Amino acid sequence: MNFLVFGIILIEFCSAWRCTREKARIKELFRENEELKIERDQLAAGQDCTIYFDEIEEIKDENDKLNLKLELKEEEIRGLKLENEKLRGKLEDASPICTMEPTETEIETETSNGRLFVNFLVIPDYYDSSYLIKEDGSTSAATISAPTHDFTDDVKHALVKGQLYIFGGSSDNKKIARLDGCRFNELSARLNKNRRFGTETLSINSGSLALICFGYGDKSCETFDGTTAVTTFSATWTHSYGGLGIYRNQPATVGCSDARHKKAETLSSTGWSDLPDFSKRIYSHSIVGLDNESMLLFGGNISINWQTGIWQLKNDQWNKIGELAKSATAGSAFYSGRSIYYFGFSSTQRIDLNAEEELEKVELIGEPPKYSSYPVLFATTPDFCV
Repeated sequence: MNFLVFGIILIEFCSAWRCTREKARIKELFRENEELKIERDQLAAGQDCTIYFDEIEEIKDENDKLNLKLELKEEEIRGLKLENEKLRGKLEDASPICTMEPTETEIETETSNGRLFVNFLVIPDYYDSSYLIKEDGSTSAATISAPTHDFTDDVKHALVKGQLYIFGGSSDNKKIARLDGCRFNELSARLNKNRRFGTETLSINSGSLALICFGYGDKSCETFDGTTAVTTFSATWTHSYGGLGIYRNQPATVGCSDARHKKAETLSSTGWSDLPDFSKRIYSHSIVGLDNESMLLFGGNISINWQTGIWQLKNDQWNKIGELAKSATAGSAFYSGRSIYYFGFSSTQRIDLNAEEELEKVELIGEPPKYSSYPVLFATTPDFCV
């Protein structure tokens, strides 16, 4: 019994001692926790740590300043890029400020028979062979530049508001470029269709627009006003290498290389309509509209044969009125001062008309220094880009 009582007392003692010890340990943990809180508060608010935190804040402020400067610099760069794009757009739309458009007296010289001769810049398939042609048929090299070596290959050209533009070609079938001074610069404006083989171009609306049409199997047309190319009426027939000229103050075209038909059409404000068929299946010819509202057709191919015939459409009747001095094809023509200057693939000829625009004579001026199909023509001064 005594042992039992002793055991119970011992157990109670040990339990009390263990409880006291655990309570002490808990108190110690609370104390350490309070000290840790105090140390934390001291770290947050103490004098020594404040200096450290101040340094961190200074570094943070400096970093914020650098980030702000970087953002401002990026904003400045974006602004400069935007300004650059605006200036580029203005450059494309503006007339060249480094050159002045030559006057008629500057681009024309009087020949021995009193007739005016136009001085031409002629740009063949590859612009590095460009040349100037004078009244006596003599030529001199002209220095023209462009972004790529084939920039003027297979292009067609037209004047818009007195400036020379080229369209399509082998380097880029949808490109539009302008001659600024002595260099071709490509515009951001683009053609709506691919234009290369068989494309035809013409200045219309008193030179305020260019009409660009056709291609192999392509009847489509579009206009360009110096800024934007806009789709217009498609022809009824295909007219690849069918030429574009003016008949009765409206654009007209004749024949085709791929379809080989005899069809002729004219474009009005309501679309294309038929003109009298030509007598032959012809292509690669040139067409020029006269002030008397008739139209001349000359050169070109019938089958594989180069032609000499000069034909006139007048009062809706086709008549052969003369012959070229030499058979020719794939040429470019320019009408000025009652003379048509015809730059064929391998010859340069002048078709002279009288005051009533009747055929007077045809003269062979000479051979070009480089044979070329459909060269780009620009009436200019005799010393242009020398």
